[in-house]
Amino acid sequence: MPKLGVLLLSASLLFLPSCSRQRAADTLVMIIESSPANLDPRVGLDAQSERIDELLFDALLRRDQHFDLHPWLAERWETPDRLTYVFHLRRGVHFHDGRPLTARDVKWTFDSMLQGRIRTAKAATYRYVLAIETRGDFTVVFHLKQPFASLLWNLSDAAIGIVPYGSGAEMASRPVGSGPFRLVRAEADREVVIERNPLYWGVQPKLARVRFAIVPDTTTRALELRNGSADALINALTSDMVVAMRQAKGVQVMTAPGTICAYIALNLRDPVLKDVRVRQALAYAIDRRPMIHYLWRDLAQPASGVLPPQSWAYNDEVQKYDFDPDRARRLLDEAGYPLRGGARFHLTMKSSTEENTRLMAAVLQQQLRAVGIALDIRTFEFATFFGDITRGAFQIYSLRWIGGNEDPDILDYVFHSDRFPPNGANRSFYSNPQVDRLLDQARQESDQSARKALYAEIQRILARELPYINLWYVDNVLVHSPRVVNLQLNPSGNYDFLRTAELAN
Repeated sequence: MPKLGVLLLSASLLFLPSCSRQRAADTLVMIIESSPANLDPRVGLDAQSERIDELLFDALLRRDQHFDLHPWLAERWETPDRLTYVFHLRRGVHFHDGRPLTARDVKWTFDSMLQGRIRTAKAATYRYVLAIETRGDFTVVFHLKQPFASLLWNLSDAAIGIVPYGSGAEMASRPVGSGPFRLVRAEADREVVIERNPLYWGVQPKLARVRFAIVPDTTTRALELRNGSADALINALTSDMVVAMRQAKGVQVMTAPGTICAYIALNLRDPVLKDVRVRQALAYAIDRRPMIHYLWRDLAQPASGVLPPQSWAYNDEVQKYDFDPDRARRLLDEAGYPLRGGARFHLTMKSSTEENTRLMAAVLQQQLRAVGIALDIRTFEFATFFGDITRGAFQIYSLRWIGGNEDPDILDYVFHSDRFPPNGANRSFYSNPQVDRLLDQARQESDQSARKALYAEIQRILARELPYINLWYVDNVLVHSPRVVNLQLNPSGNYDFLRTAELAN
């Protein structure tokens, strides 16, 4: 049942008159939750920085709907050997200030990170790059220390954008790229305004200008859109609000499968959870269906792995854990945990204060109680919560992978035994020598079909051994006014739809 607050919000969305302040006829107003932290594509890691940067900067390569890579600033490339990548640049590309984009700019972009001229966590992404050389104005050569198949992914949009030669710290607030839009102004906690780049080498955007209005409060975001003060927002409302918006006049709702993956991580150093039968019992005891229906209002799809179904490396032929409490009870009995005094054992789940996570934890508590597991829930402010899980001070926690799981190299980052924190995100402390070997092979294998086979086997093993219990992939939800047309949702849930969007007369 919806809470009273949701019912009141629904009523306000349905009946609030559309007496909005006038929007500029040539400006699309898009609501975002927070200010971008740093618009330098070499530095910014938060979602808003990366998504706006994709509109301001071009990368050497571009990802498609299945996360395959295609030429972009680089018209073509070749790999004469496993340690050498040669990129041939597109001619006639200019930065927003009119300077031509050449090989020197590409080299500077990466050298400035690798040589410490710019302080950035992204430098670690290119740790296998030995040197970068230019051959004339339009050829760039990357030399590697060891084979690194994910290099191409990390040279594509969302990972990095090319900045002009000599760019320093000023790029954070005064970005100059070669993308389809250029920055007009950015005011923290208020707005970011971009406009069409008249020098763009590719297909010109139809939108003359986009104003990103920063609105931290969820209810205010919904009301701003409903009363006509804004034109669009994406993945910035609760599922209950989306249901209300579908019934409201003057707005339209567009949904598509997304790549955000919600999961439960288990600490394999824990004396109870180190038994795979216990982990499998937990998976069988969890019924995702009511959570997807009631918490997410059917705006999510069941997940069987970290990689999303859109990925070229996704493998669906893995062990599944459909709701089966009887099987869960048998596995717990086999593991030596009979029901005594109403419970087999206690587990503690750590959670952030985010509402959906807390509601999910309450449902899990009820479902696990049905098979004899007492789940205690401990809620913390996010910084404390995240600090605990990176230190391994937990039994169970739940988080989501946003964007990072679109590259299969995330399996190395999350499950290789060399990636225990602080060297990676293997916070479950999972260790399997066979998985390590397969991950090492996949990282160095340049043939995509061979990589796909390696990742398929890795996913089969992970589904059997369950360092994670994967829950669901969250749908992308774009809510917009009728005057916005020609919208195309990207699986990543980024702002690419602004490249094709138009404002109807």
